[in-house]
This record gives sequence, structure tokens and C-alpha cells, in this order.
Amino acid sequence: MRHTGGCHCGKVRFEVELNIKKAISCNCSICMKRGSLLDFVPEANFKLLSGESDLKDYMFNKKVIHHFFCTNCGILSFGNGVTPDGTKMVAINLRCLDGVDLSKIKIQEYNGRSI
Repeated sequence: MRHTGGCHCGKVRFEVELNIKKAISCNCSICMKRGSLLDFVPEANFKLLSGESDLKDYMFNKKVIHHFFCTNCGILSFGNGVTPDGTKMVAINLRCLDGVDLSKIKIQEYNGRSI
């Protein structure tokens, strides 16, 4: 299913092909503070429509995940990284998708603190 989404101010917009089956709630330090609910797609399923020049990349810890946020409103609507087998993935913050009822989605807890 094709979804659109973006940041709060609207400068960053994207579309993603995603069949939402569950949302991942990670307890790592950054996910806990920003309250993200995540799902992951291969890079080919994601298209940035606007706002590339408005994005800032934040990396921490092992510096393997790019956490992109809007420099205007501060919202992180997606990030990207690579799986252990080398597949490029995009982490979608489901809270940033247009018209998705998050109350209908099963939430799976993930222990990111243990990594």
C-alpha cells in the first residue's frame, strides 16, 4: 500500500510502499525520547518527494543508523541504515504518515537498549 508522510512543517515529504503489519516501539535512548513507532522497508520502497536540503543527519553510538530530521521543525520522519546482510533499509516513523490510525496497529516492543 502506498502512503505519504512527512515532517510537521511540511518541508520534508515522502512516499513509501508499506503494508503495515505492526509498529516497533524501541526503548533505545533516542527512540524513547522522540516516541517513534517504526516500520522498515527496503530502500527501493521509499521516495523522498521534497525537503532534502532541509534534512540534518544525526548519528550516535555505533554510527550505523542515519537519523534524518527536519532542520525547521525538528521532526524525524525517517532514517536509514543497512541490515547485517547489506540490504539498504529505511525506518519509517509511522507517526509521520498521513491518515494512518495508529490505534489499529499492533505494537511490538523492541529492546534496543541491549544492543
